[in-house]
Amino acid sequence: MTDLAGAIWRKSTRSGGNGGDCVEVAANLPGIVAVRDSKDPSGPRLRFARPEWAAFLSTIKSQSLHR
Repeated sequence: MTDLAGAIWRKSTRSGGNGGDCVEVAANLPGIVAVRDSKDPSGPRLRFARPEWAAFLSTIKSQSLHR
């Protein structure tokens, strides 16, 4: 399991004033991207290989273009 102690977490600039119901992403770790719930920063974290994360983002972007 990858150590996330050095993770630098960030929220989307589009998260705005929704009361903190966001995900946070740490992309500064070698080989992985980590995701966590901003309401529970010490809770579970998901880890994605960089190619998996890139595919996820590509799918989201292509879906938003079709709306």
